Amino acid sequence: MRCPYCGSLDTQVKDSRPTDDSSAIRRRRVCPDCAGRFTTFERVQLRELTVVKKSGRRAPFDREKLARSIQIALRKRPVEAERVDRMINGLVRQLESQGEAEVPSETIGELVMQGLKNLDEVAYVRFASVYRNFREARDFGPLLDEIADESKKAEPS
Repeated sequence: MRCPYCGSLDTQVKDSRPTDDSSAIRRRRVCPDCAGRFTTFERVQLRELTVVKKSGRRAPFDREKLARSIQIALRKRPVEAERVDRMINGLVRQLESQGEAEVPSETIGELVMQGLKNLDEVAYVRFASVYRNFREARDFGPLLDEIADESKKAEPS
């Protein structure tokens, strides 16, 4: 691992332990050249995923890009970061365990929408409006009706 301070490749691990949710390994490192200390998080990756875009173009799956798009939908919403991390970890695990190295972008979008629907309905509507390319206010109608119908079904009789 390269030292972020001096660029040395000769860093040493001083402590290593799993994160609270066991989705990554936290390592405390020291650089013998500049004595800089830093932390890295290493995630287990079951397989390399490739995203197949609607245009047919292929791109490597980027967990951070996925997290950024979810964070944009959740901006200024009262959702705990831990719940968001759990959702992202579960989504990535689900993609990796599907058995396919290539994943259509539509599959990822639908999984994100499912996760956001369970996490925060406003974030779900925000994400869906971009994902489904809403052009006018009336485009929100069917989506809001769907949410209202599901809320009625969930209410005790």
